[in-house]
Amino acid sequence: MANREALRELQSRLAGRLQTAHTQGTSVAWLAVRVGGNNLLFPLGQSGEIVPLGTPQSVPYVRTWFRGISNIRGGLYGVVDLAAFLKESLGGDWTSSNMHEHSVITLNASLEVNCALEVDSLLGLRGADAFTSTSPADPGAPAYLGNQFLDTAGVQWQEIDLRILSQTPQFLSISA
Repeated sequence: MANREALRELQSRLAGRLQTAHTQGTSVAWLAVRVGGNNLLFPLGQSGEIVPLGTPQSVPYVRTWFRGISNIRGGLYGVVDLAAFLKESLGGDWTSSNMHEHSVITLNASLEVNCALEVDSLLGLRGADAFTSTSPADPGAPAYLGNQFLDTAGVQWQEIDLRILSQTPQFLSISA
């Protein structure tokens, strides 16, 4: 129970900081998350709300990474297991954690896609000053993979361009 309350408190703090960053235009550029054991960065201008993952209503005949439909603040959103999607599209090891406290992050309304991405954990907000080096995505990588960053602790981060991801035919094609 204490873990659930701590998660809600973290989500509340992040949501508040996210809102402040949007309204005040602070130097924070990304929402940092962990997905399938990998560190990802979502651009703040493309990210929406952070909400706890409920139980999405399943939909028949869809890809395994499409978790279903969820009601978020009165709107219907398709919920995508981002680790499973990335494993299918990129290959490699994208094993999602077995935590029961996953969160979903909606895409910004300006992207005009009612979609929420399931992530393993929230890691806070990051600005450019948190990183020591930047390199472009690997050659041949999907267009939605942005720059790769290395932080001061030597940890690698991958930027995901949510605008490009939301327009990728593979992402939009949920039928099995």
